[in-house]
Amino acid sequence: MGEPHEAGDGALRLEYAHAHDRLRILGFWIFLATDMILFGCLFATYLVLRTHTDGGPTPAQLFDMRGFGAETLALLTSSFTGGLATLSMREGRGKFVALWMAVTVALGMIFLAIEASEFAHDAFIGATWQRSAFLSSFFTLVGTHGCHVTFGVLWMLVTGYQVLRRGLNPSTARKVFVVNLYWHFLDVVWVLIFTVVYLTGMVI
Repeated sequence: MGEPHEAGDGALRLEYAHAHDRLRILGFWIFLATDMILFGCLFATYLVLRTHTDGGPTPAQLFDMRGFGAETLALLTSSFTGGLATLSMREGRGKFVALWMAVTVALGMIFLAIEASEFAHDAFIGATWQRSAFLSSFFTLVGTHGCHVTFGVLWMLVTGYQVLRRGLNPSTARKVFVVNLYWHFLDVVWVLIFTVVYLTGMVI
């Protein structure tokens, strides 16, 4: 695998210190590539079915800028705080790693709470996933992303706890790096959802 990666100041990046950690990080990149294929299929399905409303609510009637705008703000901010956690890890500041991960988790939970309230409101007015092909594809795409975020929140909680208990070492540093890589991936997917689903839906 070559020599361990080095930071810009010449210091060894802890998460790349061991060959098996570098292999696991490479494996995770491959996992993200396959997960992007999954989301690509869901996006393609949504784009085909978004006009198939069968007399039910259209995207423009269903989407509320305040709701998905607040979701976007929470998730984009959480990506920033996740980056601060990785930066703190590189600086060897374990307590700050746990702190920024806790903030990231809190923002992720805010995102999930807003999304859950939107889904509940949609169901209340009869816009369930059985109502039309558009709603089926919408809830499948956005719900799959929400499930990923839920898993990411739990993963961050476990990783932050491990950092507090064990401190920063090659193993915990790799976990911090990978979970935040996963979180940034979810942020990129959400930006695509925000653009392809919500913004486009508002004008159709």
